[in-house]
Parts: sequence; structure tokens; C-alpha cells
Amino acid sequence: MEFAGLARRSRWRVALVVAVAICALVPIPAGAIDRLYSAGVYPVLQRGLTRASNVVPIALLDVLIVATVVAVSVATWREWRQAGAARAAVRFVVRVLTIAAVVYVGFLVFWGLNYRRTPLTSTLQFDARRVTSAAAAQAAAVAVTRINALHDAAHAVGFPTAGAIDDQVVAGLRTALADIGRGAAIEPARPKRTMLDWYFRRAGVDGMTDPFFLETLIASDVLPFERPFIVAHEWSHLAGFADEGEANFVGWLACLRSPPPAQYSGWLFFYSEVAQSLGGREATTIARRLEAGPRADLQAIRDRISRQVSPRVAAAGWRAYDAYLKANRIEAGTKSYAQVIRLALGVRLPSGELALPAYD
Repeated sequence: MEFAGLARRSRWRVALVVAVAICALVPIPAGAIDRLYSAGVYPVLQRGLTRASNVVPIALLDVLIVATVVAVSVATWREWRQAGAARAAVRFVVRVLTIAAVVYVGFLVFWGLNYRRTPLTSTLQFDARRVTSAAAAQAAAVAVTRINALHDAAHAVGFPTAGAIDDQVVAGLRTALADIGRGAAIEPARPKRTMLDWYFRRAGVDGMTDPFFLETLIASDVLPFERPFIVAHEWSHLAGFADEGEANFVGWLACLRSPPPAQYSGWLFFYSEVAQSLGGREATTIARRLEAGPRADLQAIRDRISRQVSPRVAAAGWRAYDAYLKANRIEAGTKSYAQVIRLALGVRLPSGELALPAYD
């Protein structure tokens, strides 16, 4: 009986290894991913899992991590007591590798296959000739104009509290998805804190999408005027945009289609991104146009980062995340975050309008 049980476990592990190899190595055409997964299976999973996780006030990812660590620790301790250290060590390694394989397959099924969908630069009208230094400088000037105009109204209305689902940003996201031809319904996730919050703050991570329960996890130190864009970015991940640059782009569009607080948050983000792409003198010249209120808000963001972020933790974390993105076929790695500028400058929406609106 013991031999038969061992044989069954061995067959199960071999089958799991084969499944992982197939998932990791077999190329699946992006068109098939778009039709069968991103527009078929995934939206059903997203609505169901996020609706269920919204009922629970704590992050289910935290529960999963703790439960896994406890279960592995208890099993290893029992085996050490019963069979000795050597056998317990071997079984520990086998168990961890098995869990890693299950986690990888689950990651792909519940969310990760979205990394393999057709990029927006291929599904939308994208003109790379529009992506120039002059266009970036003009975009920065537009952002400054909008930030100055929106500051007072945004602060007068106020920003959503931590943990609240802003229905107006939800509506803005749905409008943005329709505008780019991705009108599938999305279930918004309640923004939650996580036990990973210490790491988030030290590594400079503002938020994360839990790929198993499809939750939105937000760092506790983000400022109120940062929060609408950060949440919209994570909700864009929930909408199936796994690429960070695309999630930035869709989240920014969602903010622009929302009331003034979210618009202000979106333009603050966009200005910060595009200013980094300009030369020092040009960025300084444009920054002088910022009025006192937006200037103070941007300084508050810089102060938050300098106060909380550990350069060592951040560097290690971003190296690991860069490797993770590249392993999921995002060749640009963490540089994909800046893709939002290329998309904003080069994309024309199906309606015919440019993604980046022009203002006098």
C-alpha cells in the first residue's frame, strides 16, 4: 500500500512538472490568448474572485502566505521527528518545489496569461513618429496646465479614503476601456493593506495586484492625491493589462475620464513620468510653470519617498521585479513603466481622437 501511494504521488509530481514545462515553454499565439483567455475565461474569473475577495476585510494573499508557511513548517517538523533530519530535508525540498510548481500554474491560470496578450501598440493605431522629444516637452507643458487648473477643485472636493471603492473612478475606467475597444465588465477591488506593507514602503512599491485572489493591495503611506491614480493603475491590471506601461496608460485614461480629484492625480503622475524623460534644463524650465499648490504636492511625494524608501531594499526589489517581468516575456522589464509616455504620445483611439488631449 505504501509503495502504491508513493507511485501515485510520483506520477502526480511528474504530471505537474510536465504541466509547468508546457505552460512555460510552449508558445501560444497572442491572438488565441486574446480570444480564449483575456476576453473569455479571465473576465469570468476576475469578476468571481474579486467579488469574493471584496467580502473579506483582510488580504487573502496574506492568509495564503501564512497558511503555506505554517503547513510546510509543521510537516517538516513532523518528518524530522519521525524520520530524521536528512529525510526531512529531502522532503522539504521536494515539497517546496511542488508548491512552487502549483503556484506557477495557478498564477498563469488566474492572471498571468495576460502577459502574453497582444500589446496595445498592435491593437490600437500607434504612430511611433509622434514620439519625439518635442512632443514630450509639449506633453509636459499640457500636464502642468492641467495640474494648475485642477488643484483647487480637486482639493476642495477631496480624495477617496483608503479602502474605499470610488465609483466615479470605476465609471472612468469603464469609459476608458470602452474607448480603447476593451469594454469587458470589470469588478473593482476594494483597496486593502497587506502584511507586505513594510516591504512596499521600504522598496518604493505603491501597490500590487494579487494574482491569485485578484485583490488590490495599496501601500499605507501613499498620499491622498496619489491614491486615485495608483488604484486606477491596479484596477487596470485587474482588467487584464499585465504590462506595467499599459496599466499606467489605461489607469491614466481612467483618471482623465473621472471627476477632478482623479484627473488631478492622473496628471500629477503623468507630469512626473514625462518630466523624467526630458533633459535637465528643459524639465526645469517647464517645472517653473507649476503653481504653489501642485509644487507643494509634488514635494510631499518626494519627501514621502525619501523618508520611507531604503535604497538597498528598493534596488534589490526592483532587480527581482525586473527579472520577474522579463521571465513573463516583458522584454523591457521595469523600464516598461515608462511605456505610458510612448502610448500617450503615439496612440490614436478607435474614435479617431489622440490619447493625449491638447489644451491651450
